[in-house]
Amino acid sequence: MMTTNTTTISFSRNDKAKFFRTLNKRVNSYFKERNIKRTGNWKLYSKAIVMFSIFLAPLILILTVPMPQWTMLLLTVVIGIGMAGVGMNVMHDSNHESFSSKKWVNKIMGSSIYILAGNVYNWKVQHNVLHHTFTNIQGYDEDIDAGRIIRFSKHSKWLPVHQFQKFYSIFLYGLLTINWAITTDFKQTYNYLKRKLSYGKFPNPAKQWSILVITKIIYYLIWMVVPMLVLDIAWWKVLIGFFVMHYTAGMILSVTFQLAHVVPNTNMPLPDKEGKMEHTWAIHQLFTTSNFAPNNKFVSYYTGGLNHQVEHHIFPHISHIHYGKIAKIVKETAKEFNLPYHEYKTMRKAFLEHFNQLKTLGLEPAHA
Repeated sequence: MMTTNTTTISFSRNDKAKFFRTLNKRVNSYFKERNIKRTGNWKLYSKAIVMFSIFLAPLILILTVPMPQWTMLLLTVVIGIGMAGVGMNVMHDSNHESFSSKKWVNKIMGSSIYILAGNVYNWKVQHNVLHHTFTNIQGYDEDIDAGRIIRFSKHSKWLPVHQFQKFYSIFLYGLLTINWAITTDFKQTYNYLKRKLSYGKFPNPAKQWSILVITKIIYYLIWMVVPMLVLDIAWWKVLIGFFVMHYTAGMILSVTFQLAHVVPNTNMPLPDKEGKMEHTWAIHQLFTTSNFAPNNKFVSYYTGGLNHQVEHHIFPHISHIHYGKIAKIVKETAKEFNLPYHEYKTMRKAFLEHFNQLKTLGLEPAHA
């Protein structure tokens, strides 16, 4: 249950068929019978090395090896690819406490968000609390709130500009992480502390603000000041490289999210007048989440299993390296209980359907 300034929202507890209890029992049996942990293993740890290498090795090369400026620019694209890879594979699992069974390892690896331009406290509130609890609920899930420029939900206000969003939205997706770096984290810290939101223990406000400011200073020193001092190029070229890096990462992260939640086969439900949702939390996840390219090994590897969003949303504390295996259990159980299990077989199909959804949402409501 969550309370905002105006409404208390709660999920139904009426699961007469005991869907989640049955599913949870089957998934637990899967791990117990094979005597494996629900957290990461050598596959995840080796992948972490790969992703950090793609992220940081190009920066080291740029700072230490003489090269043409066009090569530097290409390497900033590679850095952006690595940045998104670290975010989806390492930071994401760690801040869901599924990277390792050891808390201190999760904390250290989760702190990688600071070199991705983010903040642990803000991310855990927005993602773990608001998005994972209130998935696709307008006014609660900030991931479907793009301000007034993009309309992701039929429940948000329509503006004439939205009829063109199917064309311009893709160009705005790349601004996601650079907004983290510049403004979003400061706004979120202010709002979340004011609303007393937290994932776990509520932080000391002064400590949170101190961490935010200090880590931002360190971030800009690493990614902007040092290159300006070391490289024999104009300062504005460093800024271009910084922007290209972020734009690449932002595009990848934004599209990955949109294909899982803003597509025609997912719902955007609202609570009733008393703040109650129609379904239980677990069943709500089935209605509001979609998989894409579930059998594509490269997509699964690079996106940190986020193409298996259904499994991730129901079992966020299980590492993504297990999603491919437990997907069969989730799919069969959903079918057994006559519940939806949304998925697009290919990424291309999901991508096209996302923009079809943007087109539909861009229509004036009276003509939709």
